[in-house]
Amino acid sequence: MHLRQCFVIPFVVLFFSQGALGQRPATDRGKLIEYHNAFYDSIKASLAAPNQETPDTVFKLDASGYDLPRSVDEFTKRWFNPPISQGRTGTCWDFSTTSMLESDIYRTTGRKVKLSEMHTVYWEYVEKARRFVQERGDSFFGEGSEADAVTRIWKQYGVVPEAAYPGKPAEQAFHDHQKMFAEMNNYLQSVEETSNWNEDAVLSTIRAILDHYLGAPPATVIVDGKTYTPGEYLHDYLKLNPDDYVSILSLKEKPYYQKVEYTVPDNWWHSKEYYNIPLDDFMAAIHRAIRQGYTMSIGGDVSEAGYLPDQDVALIPSFDIPPQYITEDARQFRFSNGTTTDDHGIHLVGYLEKNGHDWYLIKDSGSGSHNGKNVGFYFYRDDYIKLKIMDFMVHKDAVSDILKKF
Repeated sequence: MHLRQCFVIPFVVLFFSQGALGQRPATDRGKLIEYHNAFYDSIKASLAAPNQETPDTVFKLDASGYDLPRSVDEFTKRWFNPPISQGRTGTCWDFSTTSMLESDIYRTTGRKVKLSEMHTVYWEYVEKARRFVQERGDSFFGEGSEADAVTRIWKQYGVVPEAAYPGKPAEQAFHDHQKMFAEMNNYLQSVEETSNWNEDAVLSTIRAILDHYLGAPPATVIVDGKTYTPGEYLHDYLKLNPDDYVSILSLKEKPYYQKVEYTVPDNWWHSKEYYNIPLDDFMAAIHRAIRQGYTMSIGGDVSEAGYLPDQDVALIPSFDIPPQYITEDARQFRFSNGTTTDDHGIHLVGYLEKNGHDWYLIKDSGSGSHNGKNVGFYFYRDDYIKLKIMDFMVHKDAVSDILKKF
């Protein structure tokens, strides 16, 4: 997911009267406000980073008087580790998917583990640099990626506990990849300019940069008195098979019930392993999976007028599109014209039925989620997911009926 949206999620406010029986009135209203992300400012202050940004003036909804969920406690929840911040990094894809896999390890083994996001980030950068060399610069090198990058990296390099590889100094409160990424990116640009395509030399330099900022990843870890390689820890201790997880997509531009490529920059390795299904099936799968005990890593657009960090909610206002008109065409139209983008990865961990809608509890590592009353969480209404969430990753058993159609 893109770095900008992983950092800053626009502030939102709404104004309209309560409808009958708690339903939305026919016409929603909005207003222009100044958005200020206080939590992200605190991250930069803790890192002694300059803060020269001025508030953005944005048109958002005003939620006063609307019957919204107010607390995480209203939701039926699955087990998950507490929310944490991704700091000044574009690694929402990793934080959200690692969180989902931690929840699934608990579902299958009963073990509560906290795993290292930075171990995955380290090796993902190595593989991005490798492909950059192999494609002679014609490969995206950025901080963003997709949920299936996590399972791909775990399959290749394993995983370790967070305590064994935190990826930052103990005295540093938040992750900060600004200088590290700039250094790697500048180096790769110089490689391209000089056509110095020596893969071993390039990867050695990239790893030296990563080692300097994140530390060298451990060759082994000790857990419960036993020594494991990262691969052994994954398979023997966590008992997780990366091949058990599938990515589900719903885009009309691709044929349904075929595996397709998700054509966004963060799918930099051009994976064609996305199971593309019609929108009604997509929504039904999410509805069913969370109720059956599965959580999901989901991804999509979080830059909408109905995204309300001060209220911890996301919904679609009627001045955008009334919920009854959200169809495959409305969804595809926004993706095709660029108003729906691949912004952010988050973790769906619970559900609530309220006023005729499904609401979903979202665990979020981005800075915007730390400004509301429910720190680290959002409440997404079903219409928001239907229009703006493009894909999700889940254990294959949760969608076994769908997979049979492929």
